[in-house]
Amino acid sequence: MDLDIAGKRALVLGASKGLGRAIAEGLAREGAHVVAAARNTDAISAWAAELGEAGARVSAKCLDLADFSSVERLIADMVTSGSVDILINNSGGPPPSSALDAKRADWLVQFEAMAANLFHITQSLLPAMVEKRWGRIVTIASSGIEQPIPNLALSNGIRSAVLGWSKTLASEVAKHGVTVNMVLPGRIQTERVEQLDNANAARSGQPLDAVKQAALAAIPMARYGTAQEFANVAVFLASSRASYVTGATVRIDGGAIRSV
Repeated sequence: MDLDIAGKRALVLGASKGLGRAIAEGLAREGAHVVAAARNTDAISAWAAELGEAGARVSAKCLDLADFSSVERLIADMVTSGSVDILINNSGGPPPSSALDAKRADWLVQFEAMAANLFHITQSLLPAMVEKRWGRIVTIASSGIEQPIPNLALSNGIRSAVLGWSKTLASEVAKHGVTVNMVLPGRIQTERVEQLDNANAARSGQPLDAVKQAALAAIPMARYGTAQEFANVAVFLASSRASYVTGATVRIDGGAIRSV
């Protein structure tokens, strides 16, 4: 299927590795011009070089979502250099923590990087989408907003706030041809999931293999997903073909969450 996004300009946050990288690669392969933003621009340049012709459509920009001045520089650069058609909101995950242990300072620091600065970037880039009456905003969250994940209180809470924002924004801009959706990864094989598995092993005192086997037992497909499988869904939602999908939260979790 031709997703009809060749020539569109996309900004992908957190694009140096993992899910952000996979989405940026997918958009570039579909012909979009991708601005891939992250702290590690060298990593972006490295994977872009592996894409061949599609990699020529990728440019790297430095962004630290925990640094507001960095966020402001990226916004200014994007606004002055041309409009953005597709925005992929992707922030790093916070450290594991129970709700009992998370401190006020933890909530404030993580909320700024994972929520407030995403809201600010989106709000700054929306006017051009509204003017053109075409735009796609896709935000990566976590299945923890539907079924809280143990020992990830900061993620569960903050990403749930992002969900409320996303649903509200979707209803406000739909009439302007802008769609706003969220994608919820389950256990996708990335460095982040590897980190969480190791943290769970350390916390429980179980061997890492036992922790992974327990996680697999809860997934009907009996395996972790791949970043490419996740990216395929996000790229579709960022395309012209998903023009009547907005306000949605789409799980990519191998059937792990069974609730209706």
